[in-house]
Amino acid sequence: MEEFMEQRNENKTELKMIKMSDVQSQTVDWLWYPFIPYGKLTIIQGDPGDGKTTLILNIAARLSKGEGLDNDMKVTEPVKIIYQTAEDGLADTVKPRLELAEAVCERIMVIDETEKSLSMIDERLETAIKRTGARVLILDPIQAYLGGTMDMNRANEARDMTKRLSLLAEKYKCAILLIGHMNKAGGNKAAYRGMGSIDFFAVARSVLLVGRIEGEPDLRAVVQIKNNLAAFGHSKAFRLIETGFEWIGDYEITADEVLGGIAPKVNKLEQAKKMLRELAETSNSVQSSEIFDMAEELNISKRTLENAKKELGIKARRIGNSWYWDLDKVKPE
Repeated sequence: MEEFMEQRNENKTELKMIKMSDVQSQTVDWLWYPFIPYGKLTIIQGDPGDGKTTLILNIAARLSKGEGLDNDMKVTEPVKIIYQTAEDGLADTVKPRLELAEAVCERIMVIDETEKSLSMIDERLETAIKRTGARVLILDPIQAYLGGTMDMNRANEARDMTKRLSLLAEKYKCAILLIGHMNKAGGNKAAYRGMGSIDFFAVARSVLLVGRIEGEPDLRAVVQIKNNLAAFGHSKAFRLIETGFEWIGDYEITADEVLGGIAPKVNKLEQAKKMLRELAETSNSVQSSEIFDMAEELNISKRTLENAKKELGIKARRIGNSWYWDLDKVKPE
């Protein structure tokens, strides 16, 4: 009995309380709003071969130059990145693709795994972030960095591993990106699920889905399917071309359409441009509030409408207390 009590005392953890009055409020810093936060875990998942790695390598290339994909990726200076991949050769695949994307390779580093394979709980991750000052850590794919004994389908093991990784992200204000292949259930593409235990999905603050767009063999969609820190971001798209990668930006497609292999019901941007071109046939100038009302009836968002306005070269001007869109110089199809 005495031995049991001693063992119990050894396993006891001292109770420590935190008063919320002592907690300093902080705002979330974003690498790419609202898709990739600093200091948190982000999962980017999809089928093998659907463009996840292409997207990530091109993001890394832009960041290494101090650039962003779009205006929501507010990069003010070059970013250092640690990129771990278990699927592609560094010399014959990763380096050529980075060079194609005109990356500054001096700022993209890899932890040498020659002597020992890396895992998500490897102390070398923290040492590397601390030593290099990297603001982004990429593990591609997540399945390769679980460690030999870890089962990602067991919730307790997945929770412990992702918790440690999330604390690392928070400590160094580093954006940690976990790239994951999706599992398929029952042979039905619409029944795809995530990468094992739901705890991976739960710990990540943002989850992005990358997938094919039905009927568009060269296009890939990027759809946010989880966001705990802000409103969901607008779906995006990029094109795979001979030179590697072309960013398109806003694209009207849903996660269900991507997962189900269904062609988007309608390209809202094209629909918005068609509406504006038709207006231009009968009017030289239309009050902006009327245009917004017309777009709302067609379920076209204000953001998509503004993108259509920009692409067609439409300018707005103020007359009295109202704004008007000048349609007399709308670009033809």
